[in-house]
Formats: sequence, C-alpha cells, structure tokens
Amino acid sequence: MTGETHKEAGPQGLASALVAGGALSSDWLPSFKAVPRELFVPDRIWPGIADGTRQNPVVYRSRDPEGWRRAVYSDVPLTTQWDDGDHVGDGLGTTPSSSNSMPTMVFSMLRDLDVHSGNRVLEIGAGTGWNAGLLAHRLGNPKVVTVEYDPDVARGARENLKRAGLEPTVIEGDGRQGWPEGAPYDRIIATCSLLEIPAAWLEQTAPGGAILAPFGTEYGGEQIVRLTVNDDGTSASGRFTRSSAFMRLRQQRTDRPPFEDYLRGQDWPADGVRTTTELPPPDTGGWFEQFVIGAAVPGAFWRAERYDDGAYTLWLYGRDTESWASADYERGRTEYEVYQSGSRNLWDEVEAAWRWWDDQGRPGFDRFGLTVTSDTHTVWLDSPENPVPLRG
Repeated sequence: MTGETHKEAGPQGLASALVAGGALSSDWLPSFKAVPRELFVPDRIWPGIADGTRQNPVVYRSRDPEGWRRAVYSDVPLTTQWDDGDHVGDGLGTTPSSSNSMPTMVFSMLRDLDVHSGNRVLEIGAGTGWNAGLLAHRLGNPKVVTVEYDPDVARGARENLKRAGLEPTVIEGDGRQGWPEGAPYDRIIATCSLLEIPAAWLEQTAPGGAILAPFGTEYGGEQIVRLTVNDDGTSASGRFTRSSAFMRLRQQRTDRPPFEDYLRGQDWPADGVRTTTELPPPDTGGWFEQFVIGAAVPGAFWRAERYDDGAYTLWLYGRDTESWASADYERGRTEYEVYQSGSRNLWDEVEAAWRWWDDQGRPGFDRFGLTVTSDTHTVWLDSPENPVPLRG
C-alpha cells in the first residue's frame, strides 16, 4: 500500500506498491531499477507521511541502517534540509526547505510529463537529484538540465548523480530564469510550488512543448498543472492533473504581516463592521476549497484560531495590510458573527467564491485549468472561456 512502510524494505517492495497504485508505469520501471532512491538520500533524514501533515523524528543511516532503509523504500517524502540550511540539529526545524519527494508523486509527475526519446528537459529544483537522475537515465545525460538555487543542495545533487553514474547538467541559479543556454526545451518540470509561472519558462519551451508544475494560490491549496505552450511562446494553457503539496519556490515565498499591523494600534475589533453569515466558516478550509477561493480572491490569506470548546475563528488578511476579516464558528449555531475592515470586504469575497464553487456542484481539480501569459494567470472551469470569477 502506498504511503506506508512495505513488508520488504527494498526497491522491489516499493516498485510493486507503485505499480499497483498506478504511479509507476512500465516505461519508467527500467529507470526506477537503474536509479535506486537510496543513492539520492543522505545519511540524515526526517521521514514524513504521505499527506504531508506530519513529520517523523530524525533517522540516521549510520545509527539505524534498517530504519533508514525502511524509510527510503516507503512511499513517503523524506525531508533533507530545514530552514534553508540554517537548522542543524536533529530535532524538527521550522520549515522543510529541501527533500526527496514522495515516490508516488515523482512517478505520477513523470508520467504526466510524457517524455519521448530525443526530448530535452529542464528541471527546476534539483533537490537530492533523484528526479534528474531518472530523467537522465531515460533520455540520456545531454538531454537533461536541472537548476538548483541552494549551492549546498546543488553540490549534493551533483555528488549523488555522479555516484549513480549519471551526469546531467546541474546549474546553481535562480530557477525563475530557467537556463537559456540549453533552450529550447521540449519539457520543463518544476519540483517546487509556484504562485506564478515565470515568463522565461514560456520563452524557453519549444512550440507545442509542455510545462508541468505545482501551482498554488496565496490563500492556499495547490495542484499540478500541465501547460502546453503556444507557437510563439507568449502563452500556455492546460488542465490540472492532481493535488500536490510541494515546498514553495524560495523567491515566491510570501511573508505574513502580524495581525497588529492591520489594527494600527487599536484594540480589536478596531473599526471592524459586524455582519453575520449562514456559511459555517470551517467549510472554507479544505485543501481544494482553499485553491478555488485563492483563484477567485487574489492577494488574500488566512489563519485559523481554534478553541478548547470546538469554537473556531477564521481570520482573513489582505496583502495590502489594510483589509482584514474574522468569522467565528460555534457548534450548534446557524448564524455566525463576522467582522470586516478595510477597502475589501474579505469575508464577503471568500463567501462569494465558495458559494460559486458550491453552485457549480463542487467540481474537483480535473475540471479546472490554467492559462498563463507573461503577466497574467487565469484559472478556469472546463474551458478557458469560463474563467473563475474574480472577487474584490
């Protein structure tokens, strides 16, 4: 079963699980066997779980080789760096910043990428190098370029690839710029989450080529999108293929201003205007609901505050550091208290976005797509002619 430790802690057990789950296709099986995951995993790792909601304690190969191998050949992500390398202890850091991705996601994305002999591929986010190694085995070393921003991570990826007998081009640099020296590429694949698809990627993709990337919204939620680039490289469009949860591209991380910045020295509720809603605030908190809301309500984010009695406050913030809202949930109620302040009525926007999605029959990611130009990103339902209506 994927997402768990397998009875046989080795490549065959993991391969069997991935094949049974539909992630590992027959055309990628030779590369899976020839490019073993263990060559791309460092001595010290923090195994996660399949849905990314929990991080397990550290495991060292040198101290617990059996436990290390069991983790490596389980279908889970393996964190290899915290806090951009600033965290050095064995405990959990604040934010994972590099990993060896969950094998189901690795091979599902490679299947979505749909490479063919002769294709030239650019990868953004080398990580430990395993994904680039799989591509290099399949297509040949000269056909694969991988870009990694962190010099230490890039160095480790290069060493891992050499250990596996592979030599794709490993570039240290800003992934947003791609690598024009190797363009045009038939495929570009990102192994980091994006709020915006860089225009350089469109320009460096051959006409009719594909860009595969985890695309998220500032509000939350993330889906893998497969875009086909038009003939002149000015736009790309395509559908979402599956849900995902990758680490954000470092240059697209967003800071979260403290709540006090919004109140401007006043006690809550400051100048907030009270209204009520019949929509229970927690209903807006699911992973895909976050994605839909974020597509409709740009420049907004949220946090949740939970209380011992099961009550819950959904806090909404505008990127303008001016607009904010709070919506309180209490069990047994059918009407909920809302406060809103600033130039945007953020709760009204979020509620309208959620109700639009509900009115469409709560469609899943497979009915949504994305169109990208050099300066616009438009999420749509069923076709590019039906964009998600923007709020605010």
